Amino acid sequence: MGTVIGELLPFAIGIAISPLPIIVVILTLLSPRARTSSVGFLLGWGVGILAVIVVLTAISTVLPERSDSAPSVWAGILKLALGALLLLLAVKQWRKRPHGDETPELPGWMKKVDSLNFGGGIRLGLFLSVVNPKNVILSTSVGVDLGTSDLGFGALVVVTGVFALIAASTVMVPVIAYVFAAKRLRVPLESLHTWLTRENHTIMGVLFVVLGFVTLGKGIGIIWP
Repeated sequence: MGTVIGELLPFAIGIAISPLPIIVVILTLLSPRARTSSVGFLLGWGVGILAVIVVLTAISTVLPERSDSAPSVWAGILKLALGALLLLLAVKQWRKRPHGDETPELPGWMKKVDSLNFGGGIRLGLFLSVVNPKNVILSTSVGVDLGTSDLGFGALVVVTGVFALIAASTVMVPVIAYVFAAKRLRVPLESLHTWLTRENHTIMGVLFVVLGFVTLGKGIGIIWP
């Protein structure tokens, strides 16, 4: 079980350091309804991540098995495809990064975060975690690993829970910290929001390069052990 958690850790961190949910949770914490909207967003984000992993893991269990009980060739091919897709996304993110003094503009929907309540935060968290293509790609790789592993049901539950907890940690930590130090966090949160907004594409570009090659390597290892 520990080995599987170790292999999935880079993908959990990949979801965790995605700037989009961090920017959104910072915006909720800077809004007039910070305590309710941020908790709602955290709940929706965490449940969404968990739901996607569970569904993709269940789907991957129907992949054809190889006679030696190793992951099937189809799992390897899927890994190769996901790795190539991650590298393509890396190129796209790198090209979209701001140049010089250019200031990235937030999407229109982000400007409405100030008006979110608890229910709105839940819905936004669920939406971003379930339909975000970046999350789905990373989660698909994880689902294939879990679905083709020989872990029992109990171990799968533990590994999935640990993965979801790590993936949601960068949203969870600011929300919990805000409960104890709301006033002291305002200035650091504003600074972090400005930096993440500008460096969003660069961060994701580098992340996708690393995870793309990791996924390609796993695919090659499955097809040509």
